[in-house]
Amino acid sequence: MIPNIQSLVKLRRELHQYPEVSGEEEETSRRIQSFLEKQDPTKIIEFQKHGLAAVYDSGEEGKTVLIRADLDALPIQDTNRTKHLSKVEGVSYKCGHDGHMAMVCGVAQWLAENPPEVGRVVLLFQPAEETGEGAQWILDDPKFEKIEPDFVFALHNLPRFPKHAIVYRHGTFTAAVISLIVKYRGKTAHAGQPDSGLNPSGAIARLLMASEEKTHNVPEDDNFQLVTPVYAELGKKAYGTSAGRGEVHFTLRAWTTKKMKALLKEMEQTAKELARNEGLFCSLKRVEEFISNVNGEEAIDVLLNAAREHEYETIEVDRPFRWGEDFGRLSSKYRGAMFGLGAGENTPDLHNPDYDFPDELIETGTGMFISILKQFNFPERRRK
Repeated sequence: MIPNIQSLVKLRRELHQYPEVSGEEEETSRRIQSFLEKQDPTKIIEFQKHGLAAVYDSGEEGKTVLIRADLDALPIQDTNRTKHLSKVEGVSYKCGHDGHMAMVCGVAQWLAENPPEVGRVVLLFQPAEETGEGAQWILDDPKFEKIEPDFVFALHNLPRFPKHAIVYRHGTFTAAVISLIVKYRGKTAHAGQPDSGLNPSGAIARLLMASEEKTHNVPEDDNFQLVTPVYAELGKKAYGTSAGRGEVHFTLRAWTTKKMKALLKEMEQTAKELARNEGLFCSLKRVEEFISNVNGEEAIDVLLNAAREHEYETIEVDRPFRWGEDFGRLSSKYRGAMFGLGAGENTPDLHNPDYDFPDELIETGTGMFISILKQFNFPERRRK
């Protein structure tokens, strides 16, 4: 089914050697575009901030189906001992986005030989997935208005699941996640006379305690919510000075975007109330916002049909995954679904320095996407 799996493995390993972090994927986008230009797309669309799409248009009325891959790497040092080790200090693909790109490029290879019979296929390569920014950049680009997909699909490889297994869930697949930065400014004073200043340490301490109280870390419960302190700073290493400034950062998670908004509002109100009580100036900043990723029932049926075609093992998980996924911006606007692809029980976890995408998954993921497209854009093959 896949024209040239070795060329995809070669591409994946080349991408792995030259990773770029979110928002800086210029060279990665160029490599992908160079590959796609050889696969006879109807056209290639260049979006703002290095986004890219290959469009295969049948010219006949039908569904527009979009398949997304992610371009960005992480600021993590590659510690593997492989010939395709990252050549960029402190940056590497530790989430498998190099593999995701290779799979979707495999779909392009297949479409070059098997153009759609009806409708359009759009292969989207999105920047800045890791920061929760890239999907919105694409949606905000006027060029995307001409695409307007009927269905959107994506996958993510999943260590700790059997290799090649298709992992799915009805409804919410990944959590809503947002990070909150709280900064307090008071007044410095001599450490021997702290009462003549305004030290924000008390407010920070109470806010940290409040974050524990607001946490309901019971994944089985629909009211699951998690507030995780990730960074804090107070004053300077000046032992004769009582601190006059400080900040604390949190990452918040909940199963639904609605519950996330309520939790975020509570945290922000608490932070501002503590500031008022102690005469501090308070500033709040939200960063890296991921809305919950919700799978549609029709799209799940399509996924399961594709898995059955290949006789892949399917695993239905009983609760969403806690990590955020920028694909939620697309699945909230268009019908579609994200699924997981088992990367092996003994594969290192995502975002670990020793993780490396398993090349044998490329054919599996590419095959799944092709079988998805057959159900929309190849009616003659679907009947067979």
